[in-house]
Amino acid sequence: MAAWNSTHVRHLVARTLFGYSKNDVSVAMSYGSFSELLDAALLQEIPAPAAPNAWVNTPPAASQVTSNEVGTWYREFNYWWFKLMYKEGLNMQEKMVLFLHNHFANERDKVQYPQNMYAQNALFRKYAFGNFKQLVKEISIDPAMLIYLDGNNSRGSVPNENYARELLELFTMGIGNYSEADVKQAAKVLSGWQVSGLKANFVAGRWYTESSVTVLGKTAKFDINSLVDHIFDQKATAEFLCRKLYKEFVYYKPNEAFVLQMAAVLRANNYEIKPLLKFLFSSEEFFTPAYLGSKIKNPTELMVGACKLLELPTPDYINMYELSKVLQMQLFQPPDVAGWPGQREWISSTTYSYRGGFSDSLITGKRYNGVAVSGKLVPVPYAQTFLNSENAVEFVDDVLALFLQFPVTAKKKAFLLETLLGGTIVKNWSTYTPGANVNLQQFFKAVMRLPEFQLC
Repeated sequence: MAAWNSTHVRHLVARTLFGYSKNDVSVAMSYGSFSELLDAALLQEIPAPAAPNAWVNTPPAASQVTSNEVGTWYREFNYWWFKLMYKEGLNMQEKMVLFLHNHFANERDKVQYPQNMYAQNALFRKYAFGNFKQLVKEISIDPAMLIYLDGNNSRGSVPNENYARELLELFTMGIGNYSEADVKQAAKVLSGWQVSGLKANFVAGRWYTESSVTVLGKTAKFDINSLVDHIFDQKATAEFLCRKLYKEFVYYKPNEAFVLQMAAVLRANNYEIKPLLKFLFSSEEFFTPAYLGSKIKNPTELMVGACKLLELPTPDYINMYELSKVLQMQLFQPPDVAGWPGQREWISSTTYSYRGGFSDSLITGKRYNGVAVSGKLVPVPYAQTFLNSENAVEFVDDVLALFLQFPVTAKKKAFLLETLLGGTIVKNWSTYTPGANVNLQQFFKAVMRLPEFQLC
C-alpha cells in the first residue's frame, strides 16, 4: 500500500475526478486512509440525478430531426452533464460514465435523437460501479446502440454485422481473439430487434430465426444473454477491459503483468466493476512515482478541473460547450465507434492555444473570441484562501502544489514569482496592495498556461 500523504491523495483524486478544489483535497485527506476514501466517497453509489428536462421522456419523432428543438436539447444535455461533473464532490461516478461513454462510443449525428442518447447515458450511470457483463447485455439492445451500429435493421436471414464486429473487437475481446466466422455467426444471434420510440422490441419471424450457431468454438442455440455469457467466459475479455482501464487511469503503456492481476480480480468478482476499481486504486502500481502527472488531461477534465481549482461558483457551461468542439471533445460526438484515442492526440498547436485561451477566460472574464463569460475568478479573495497568501515565495509554492502534480524547475518558479510580484520586491508583497488584483491575474494565467498544467 502506498503512503498516505497529500501527494498521493492529490494523484488519486486527480485521476478519479474531473479535477478538484482545495477543499476537495482537504476533505479527502480527512478520511485518513485510501480504503476509507474509496469506500465512503469515491466508489460510493449515489442516487440517479434528476433529468435535464421533460424532453427525455418524449418519444422521438422524425419531425424533430430537422428542427431547432433537437439542437437545443443536445446543448441542454451537455450543460447538464458538465454541471454533474462540476458538482460531483468526492465521487467518481461521472468519471466512470465518461469512460463508458467512450468505451461504447455512439455519435449523436447518427443516433440523432437526444432522448435515446440520454437513456444510454443513464444506463452507463446505472452500471458505473456495477456489473460489466450485465451492462454489455443491456447495451446490446439499447435503442441508441441499435440505431448507431445498425442493429435496428438487422434480420436473421441477412444480419447486419456492424454491432457483432464491434462487440467483439472494441467492447469485449479485442482484435486477435475472434475470427471473421465468429462475427458472422454472432450477428445472427444479435438480429431481430427494432427501435420504437424510447424502447427496443424483439421481433421474431422474418426478423429472427432461432438456429444453432458456432461462436468462439461453441455450438448452441444462443440468445443475446447466453452469447454474452460465452464471450465473458473467455480470458481475453477480462484482460481487454482491464487493459483499457489501466490506460485510462494509470498509464498509457500498460504493465501487462499487472493487467493480468486486474483481470483475475475482475473474474473472481464475476465482472463487478467496483471491487476491481478498489483493487486498482489501492495498489502500489497506481502510485508508481513515474506515473504521477503523466496523463494529458482530456478537454473535459481540463475545463471542469480548471473551474474547480478556481472555485468558480457558477461556471460558464455555454463557454465549455462551445470550446469542447474546438478542443475536439464534444460530448456525445466522438470521432468514430472507437471513441476518442486520448493522450497525445489531445494536443496540437491549435488545441494547445485554445486550452490556454480557456484558462485565461476564467481569469479575465472574456472568451477566446472576445465574448464575455458568465463567471470568472475574483483574484484577491481567492488568493487569501491560501494559508501563506501574504508571503510571496510560500504562496507560489502552495499554488503550484495544488495546481500541478509534480514540481517545476527553479527557473519556472522564479518566473512565476517575478510575475506575481509585478516589479516589487518579495518583502513588499501583499494581497492588500492596490496592484495585487492585476498581479494575481497575471500570475494565475501564467500558472495555468504551463505545460505541466495540462497533465494530471
